[in-house]
Parts: sequence; C-alpha cells; structure tokens
Amino acid sequence: YEMSASLVGSEMCIRDSHLMLFDLADFESYFGPLRLFKYLSFRCACAAAMAFFVAMASAPCAIRVLRAIKFGQSFRTKEEVGRLAELHESKKGTPTMGGVIIFAAVALSSVLFARMNALVFTALLVYSALTALGFADDYLKIVKKNPKGVSGKMKLAVQAAVTLAACAILSFSPEYSSIMRELWIPFMKYPLVSCMPLWFMFAFMFLVLAGSSNAINLTDGIDGLAIGCTVSAALAYAVFTYIAGNSIAAEYLFLRYIPGSGEMTVVCCALLGASMAFLWYNAHPAEVFMGDTGSLALGGLIGITAFMSLQPFTLVIVGGIFVIEAMSVILQVASYKTTGKRIFLMSPIHHHFEIKGWKETKVVIRFWILSLIFALAGLATLKIR
Repeated sequence: YEMSASLVGSEMCIRDSHLMLFDLADFESYFGPLRLFKYLSFRCACAAAMAFFVAMASAPCAIRVLRAIKFGQSFRTKEEVGRLAELHESKKGTPTMGGVIIFAAVALSSVLFARMNALVFTALLVYSALTALGFADDYLKIVKKNPKGVSGKMKLAVQAAVTLAACAILSFSPEYSSIMRELWIPFMKYPLVSCMPLWFMFAFMFLVLAGSSNAINLTDGIDGLAIGCTVSAALAYAVFTYIAGNSIAAEYLFLRYIPGSGEMTVVCCALLGASMAFLWYNAHPAEVFMGDTGSLALGGLIGITAFMSLQPFTLVIVGGIFVIEAMSVILQVASYKTTGKRIFLMSPIHHHFEIKGWKETKVVIRFWILSLIFALAGLATLKIR
C-alpha cells in the first residue's frame, strides 16, 4: 500500500511540476493559434518535426566529437568472420554510439509535447535505462577494449530490473493497473486473459522487452538496416496507440480503450522523426553507427510501447524483420550444436545474403520493403477480428 501511494504521489508530482507546451493552449485568448496545442494531431506533428530537426542539427557535431575521441566501431577479424571482414573493411573507424543522437531528440520532443502520464513516464524510463546499458556496453568494447562488452547475464539482469520497475509503475497506477493486466492477441475481439497474475505480467513483459531489445540489436549489422526497419515499427505503433486512446475508434475496432494512450502516439512520432534524421547519416556509406546505445534502447522502447498498447503479439508481425533476424541466429546456433552443420552462410541472416553476393544496399532496401509489408500486415489485424 505504501509503495502504491508513493508511486501515485510521484505520478501526481510529475504531472503538477511538468510544464509542457500544450499548456500554451490556456493562453489562446491572447493569441488564437495557441489553441492548436490542445490537439493531439498537432502535437504529434510538432514532436516528429522537432525530433527530426534536433537529430539533424546535433548529428554533425556528435559525429565530430565521436570521431575526435576515437569512438570507432570495432569489427571482427578475418579469422573470425572470413569474407565478411573484407566486405566491411571500409567501415573501420566509423564512429559509433550514435544512439545518443536519437535518444536526445526523442526524449526532448516527448517531454515537450506529450502530456506526462504513467504510460509516457514508463516508456521514457525504459528507454533511458536501456540507453545507459547500451552506452556501457559500447564503452567497454571501445574504450576498455573488452570485445564482449557487458556480459550477457548482466544485460539480462538489467533488463529484468527495468522490467520490474515498469511493471511496478503500471501495476500501482490507479488508472492503468487493471488495463495492463489484460492479455490481448490479434484477431480476437476480447482479451484472452482478463487479469494476468502479477508474476505472469512481469514474466511476459520481460519476454517482450528483452526479445525486442535483443532482436533489434541483432538486426543492427549493416548501414541503415535497423533504423530503417524501426521507422516502419514506429509508424505502426503510432497508429495503434492513437486508436487505443480514442474511445470511438477503439470501440468501432473492438480494441480496449486506454485513456491517455494517445500521448504515446506523440512518443512514437518523436521516434519516427528522430529515426528518419538518423537514417540520413546512417545510410550507406554510414557516417555514424547507432551502436548498442541505440539498438538495445530502441528495441526496449518499441517493446514497452507494444505492451502498453495491448499489442504485444502484434509486434511479432509488425517487427517481422527483427523476428527473422533473431530466429536466424537461434536456428544457426541450434543446428551447429546438434548436427555440426550451419543452415546459413552466416547469421544474422543479412550477412548470409551479403556473403552470397548481394550488395549491401540491395539487402537493406529489400529488408525495408519487407519491413513495411510486415507493418501494414500488423495494422491489418485491426480490422480482422
């Protein structure tokens, strides 16, 4: 009870102390156009635009700093990966940790244009914590010359701690505690489970967060691939969160109405804008890589958004490329350990196609096309119920 009261009190303090741009709507009597800040669609557009311009403006400076302090991406040797090392020879020295560019743009735009509630607070908490984890991983690899970075067990431990914090915030929020314990799956009009036990909610949330985070991390292997697929996923979940936060649209499409979910649309639009700006510099030949600082955090942000919009299983469809990338690694390892043979020339699967002779840009563009198709397929589940 004391923990619940503390969390509720903290949430109220955040709301009361956080002055956001939509408060300018209160002054519309002095300047009529300020009323636009009342509208969610306007704030979404502003968040996307601001995130785009913040990332575009800050990237050149960040790239110069990262290059000056020699935070370059480390690559495996020819003895480790064979021909792939030759294909990626030209990438040596390219600065990494570019995920901080995306983080700064998304966080600033979300704080300014989203109405702070438990959903937005939880999303930004998860995103911030996993950005710090990714930064530590990159730092150990680059500065400390530790090729393994943060150990796998430590990553899982941090992801579990972040999941526990997110689960606690949502569980003790009077507005969302009952809603977040519902388990929905695509193609059904009603929840599969109306009230998940807390232990199951934690375990399931951890599976979604860790799975999404690690899947995007695996996808981040060639210029523009991961961030381009993130654009499709962000766009899809912008639609999901908007509909969930609109009582009329949610009722029409047999979705659970989630009060305040529209504010997560602002976060998704900020992510969309920042991702497109980062893609400008990450497109082949990349001027900067996002590193684990970006990939681990982006996966966590998309995962928690999917969970809070009650669309976690739809993430398997929307993030189809991420699923394929992760499954290719799992199948490769399983096959090699059990039979001594490899299914793919190399995993994740994008490297398989590179070694087969596809140009890097061809792999990326074809995967982008598939990512967009998967996102549209995920959105199609809204009508198939």
